[in-house]
Amino acid sequence: MLGAALMLTVSSMIVSAQETAPQRQGKWTTLSTPALKASEFFFDNWATAGNSQIDVTGTFFGNYKYTHPRYVWDNIVDLAYGYAWQDLDNSADKELGGMFETRRKSNDKIDLTSSISWKAYKDWGASFLANLKTQFGNGYEYEGIGANQKSTLVSSFFAPAYLTTALSFEHKRENWSVSLSFLTGKTTFVYNDDLLADGRFYGVIQHDDFDPADPATFVHTYFALGSYIKAQYLKKDILPNLDLYARAELFYDYKKPKNMAWGDNMAEESKYSLTEGETWEDLQEYGWLRKRAFETDLDFELKLDYRLSKHISVNYATNIKWDTDFSGMGRWGHWQVYQMAGIQVFFSWKTPAE
Repeated sequence: MLGAALMLTVSSMIVSAQETAPQRQGKWTTLSTPALKASEFFFDNWATAGNSQIDVTGTFFGNYKYTHPRYVWDNIVDLAYGYAWQDLDNSADKELGGMFETRRKSNDKIDLTSSISWKAYKDWGASFLANLKTQFGNGYEYEGIGANQKSTLVSSFFAPAYLTTALSFEHKRENWSVSLSFLTGKTTFVYNDDLLADGRFYGVIQHDDFDPADPATFVHTYFALGSYIKAQYLKKDILPNLDLYARAELFYDYKKPKNMAWGDNMAEESKYSLTEGETWEDLQEYGWLRKRAFETDLDFELKLDYRLSKHISVNYATNIKWDTDFSGMGRWGHWQVYQMAGIQVFFSWKTPAE
């Protein structure tokens, strides 16, 4: 009897301890997808002609989310780096360039995002977001081919880089979210003195004593305070075996209208650089609303991945940007356009596993 009573008492204590012990309420869901994309074209004595090319690109996409009844912590890592080897003239002459001698970068991206959101009412809440964008290696503008090729440095690691921090109102669902912020800081970094000396400021305003020959006069950062809108959609199997990721960001700098000098002395005072086909007279005729829209930075990205098998997929990606702080190369001016389609070998790790 005494033993039975003691066992009953111990069992009651264990049950009571389990009921009062803190329960884990949050959970992690993660997705890590490294991939290797490769393409090859070879032409030799081909009637319709063409340039031989080999392209190899490595990518990594990771989504790491911690979901709690009162908040969600979401992290996205988006990386890419690739090179293309080209035979631009099918010639072995060293002065012109030989087979696959011309190597040029085909992709380069570092995009890191971390956001924490608190639920307030239904699907609405508040959020804090931090996003960093830059690149791994140097970027060049090219003229000519082979030994006659000339390259001009136009970008490098943290030149430029953009750090965006925002306090936002957020509408968040399982696969998509929209953030609205009227208090956003965007810091532009250009930590490459050669670029600054060449006049490639990327919106980092230099002081009046700026001297291209004196790095001591260089300003390497610019902090902008403005409004920010970000919409994001990420869904696995939007159709059978088809994954979709889409992102759109808009940023308006409250100080930029002063820097752009939309007044009567626009041609003399503006820090805006005209592109081919633009005139100061045309820009002067813009209305107030169109001027503000014109000065708004745009960054839109779309990715589609269709899984052919467990480790092979066909993919498409496009990235379109509008930034008046980038004077541009060639006919695109202030528009930046990137597009890619190909086949890749990938691996995917998820928690919890499906």
